[in-house]
Amino acid sequence: MILGVGTDIIEIDRIKNAIDNTPGFLEKVFTKREVEELSKNTLRVESVAGNFAVKEAVSKAIGTGMRGFTFSDIEVFRNELGKPIVEISDKVKELIEVNNYTFNVSISHNRTCAIAFVVLESH
Repeated sequence: MILGVGTDIIEIDRIKNAIDNTPGFLEKVFTKREVEELSKNTLRVESVAGNFAVKEAVSKAIGTGMRGFTFSDIEVFRNELGKPIVEISDKVKELIEVNNYTFNVSISHNRTCAIAFVVLESH
């Protein structure tokens, strides 16, 4: 059963400006583990923007927006095939009214924007 749907679109230049001009931006929005993953080869601003959009879309799929938790309570990784995987903190888990759930995530970008689509599904 679908519990919620969320989508977000972000201008890539806006994220680039935040990285370049806001001290600690990455550390405020992403966990240490996420920053390490994003920086493995080279920090690609498109990937940062896509992951940022996922965090916003997850908050919308839960139905609360960014209330009661922070960006770092939602982590975005990729599996070995590149599929986006979401991990959430206990704070966020409390907001989901079922124990068995899955976040189905899709991310895409072009030269100017990144978009994420999230479906929160119970089992």
